[in-house]
Amino acid sequence: MRFQPYRSPSTGCEVRAVLFDTFGTVVDWRTGVARQVAAFAAARGQELDAEAFANEWRALYQPAMEAIRSGSREFATLDTLHRENLDQVLRSHGFDPDRLDARTLEDLNRSWHRLPPWPDSVEGLAAVRRGYIVGPLSNGNTSLLLDMARNAGLPWDVIIGSDMTRTYKPLPAAYLRTAEFLDLWPGEVMLAAAHNTDVRAAREAGLATAFIARPTEYGPGQVADLTPESDWDLTASSIIELAHRLGA
Repeated sequence: MRFQPYRSPSTGCEVRAVLFDTFGTVVDWRTGVARQVAAFAAARGQELDAEAFANEWRALYQPAMEAIRSGSREFATLDTLHRENLDQVLRSHGFDPDRLDARTLEDLNRSWHRLPPWPDSVEGLAAVRRGYIVGPLSNGNTSLLLDMARNAGLPWDVIIGSDMTRTYKPLPAAYLRTAEFLDLWPGEVMLAAAHNTDVRAAREAGLATAFIARPTEYGPGQVADLTPESDWDLTASSIIELAHRLGA
């Protein structure tokens, strides 16, 4: 039987590519960063609240990108922004980055390259890939996403980093330029993400949409993005379920 692609109710188009937000949707950044930060502290005979460290580092993510989105700063990669933010978080946890060698700081910054996938991610992506082009639609730069994929075993068909689109979500250009690289109409591309703001921006840019719940992305006390906040094309509790709903 010939495979019949999913037709998006919101765009009226058959979906050809399903692209995924990565941090929080495909990989568990909080656990991954906390684990590596704890090892960094232990190697120096010190203790810290590794989960709080991870949360604080992540909290600086959007403000750093906003300077670029607003035009007050020229484009810089997410690796660069993470590295700049790292010094602030280290100081707040009692470490002086000026007393750490450059190689140590760079290795700690690359914690974001070595994040573990959620338990359903690899199987789910492989299933979606049977019927659709799959890849990240992320604020990560290409080298970061490539390392992440190799470390976590993510079976992407293509990786288009923010250093290629030269912009950051949720600006429309982040979604539209990615579709252009694939030579697809926006409505032929679906964004799957665990964040309602990301999915909403994708819809406003003309993409098909899917919400995947990740209720522990920020830990057991998470209060946001527990449920879909609109009538997204598809809603799923895992990437495996999303593959089933896409008919893959």
